[in-house]
Amino acid sequence: MEENNNIPENEVVNTPVDQTPEAERECCCPSCQPQNPEPAKTDDCRYQSLKRSVTTLMACNIVLLVALVVLFVLHFTGKGAPSKFNPNASEPMIAEDGVLKVAYVNSDTLLAKYQYAIDLQNELNRYKEAQEKNYQEQMMKFQNDYQNFIKTGENMTLSQQQAKETELKQRAEKLATLEQELAGKVMQKQMDSNIELLNRIFAFVREYNADNQQFDIILRKTFNDSPTLYMNPAMDITDEILEGLNNEYKTVKEKK
Repeated sequence: MEENNNIPENEVVNTPVDQTPEAERECCCPSCQPQNPEPAKTDDCRYQSLKRSVTTLMACNIVLLVALVVLFVLHFTGKGAPSKFNPNASEPMIAEDGVLKVAYVNSDTLLAKYQYAIDLQNELNRYKEAQEKNYQEQMMKFQNDYQNFIKTGENMTLSQQQAKETELKQRAEKLATLEQELAGKVMQKQMDSNIELLNRIFAFVREYNADNQQFDIILRKTFNDSPTLYMNPAMDITDEILEGLNNEYKTVKEKK
């Protein structure tokens, strides 16, 4: 049998068009093309990410816990509830038994009518007058001695003049500081008197309140520097405190 020689000479039978070996062929499919994927996170990056997640979760839990505590306090203590008359008003502090007993004493009245305070002030005035008199006497004596030296100094010897000048100079320097020294003594005397007065008043008020078991708070009211704008006159216990203080002071004076 004769072979078929109709195949063109330049055509090779069963020869692939692409002569590249199959293992080295490049696939034209997009899914098979090499990509540049983002490098995977290292262990350190994964740790930092986990740490941020844990921190955020803990912060949220803390906020929720604080909110629950606040709600608990407001619910069981009643604080924060608006007033019936003024929604913006703060609720007053309430004692354990539900009643806060408050009173006040007018300290201006005490100073004006408490006999011990009056006696202390009189004593301070006498001390102040004595110090001023002492200064004035020394000043007048110095002026007289100085004028006398001007008139009679020419009759003295040179050594006597020098001695007198030294004496007058020393006295003048002392008088320059004497007024301040005496003023400091008066101020110290006043401070000591005030401390003594306040200690006596505080001690009496503590004992008086303990004996009567009346008030949780006793305030001090003054005209010049009172921290309150209004106090109910029914809370004023000045008269009874003043009476008790005067009676106590009278008893002490009679025993002397």
